[in-house]
Amino acid sequence: MAFHIRDKQTDKAVRELAAKRGVSLTQAVRDAAERELQTMKADRDKRMAGIRAIQEEMAKYPRTGLKADKAFYDWLSGEEDVC
Repeated sequence: MAFHIRDKQTDKAVRELAAKRGVSLTQAVRDAAERELQTMKADRDKRMAGIRAIQEEMAKYPRTGLKADKAFYDWLSGEEDVC
């Protein structure tokens, strides 16, 4: 289960972090990786909350039951010269 850090800058950073925190190299790497994963999850959760808010706002509008005018959307996308 070992892996080697061959990059000198990375090795130096991990050793400095471990020394400043008073932990082993393994613990420093584990803690840094776990913090990054938590940050990524928090960012994703924030984005998803924003998407849910938009979905909830859109759900407030009544459905018309009408189908979109395909020719109009084709014209908007440049697929057909309707206008």
